[in-house]
Amino acid sequence: MTASEQSIVQFGGTSIAYLVERGRRRKTIAIAVDPVCGVSVRAPQDAPIARLDSIVVRKAKWIIERRRQYADLPPPQTPREFVNGETFLYAGKQYRLKIVDRQRREGTGVSLVGGRLCVGRGQPVRSVLVSWYRERAQEHLVRRVQIWADRIGVRPASVRVREQRTRWGSADSKGNLRFNWRIVQAPTRLLDYVVAHELVHLIHRDHTREFWATLGRTMPDYEARRENLRIFGRAMVW
Repeated sequence: MTASEQSIVQFGGTSIAYLVERGRRRKTIAIAVDPVCGVSVRAPQDAPIARLDSIVVRKAKWIIERRRQYADLPPPQTPREFVNGETFLYAGKQYRLKIVDRQRREGTGVSLVGGRLCVGRGQPVRSVLVSWYRERAQEHLVRRVQIWADRIGVRPASVRVREQRTRWGSADSKGNLRFNWRIVQAPTRLLDYVVAHELVHLIHRDHTREFWATLGRTMPDYEARRENLRIFGRAMVW
């Protein structure tokens, strides 16, 4: 299998670049969309690029939808050591971790002191940080859900914070919203994108054209927010 060719097609205002992977024994053409590697086309050795381009254009709506879905997923996990000086995000701002003596007032549990995220010495750092983030996430998300639910005209049944590694949020058919605690690390405008996205799912279950149109009417710049979240999100998954 070789992967030395690339091509790009235009579908409306969207450019779709893809990698060509040719196989000597391959008889058919298949398209894959990967959240890391992007779009690839597996093809026979003798399939001309013009033919592959035409197939990608025919499948463009599906490709664009898959890329949208992947854009709303958290990126791969970032390794952390949980040591003094390591940087963590909260509400869009960077804070350096500081391990402090537990006897000191700010060392009990987790606290923000002078631009530092302080954790008491001897505690399981990741565990207490996650607990603190989850509490803050519940507070922020309940407030933001109420604001955006009024704008969209829906009434969620509940707002819950969970340990979710594969998505920023979800909504079920009963109106329950579930959010990844990690989203509280993001600036409010990006957290709001996730909130509005899941609230619109209470109207449109799937990522149909109507779903994106409804989201766009409520949040006209949602595409920019989603792209910012895709980039910003790499520092929030640990």
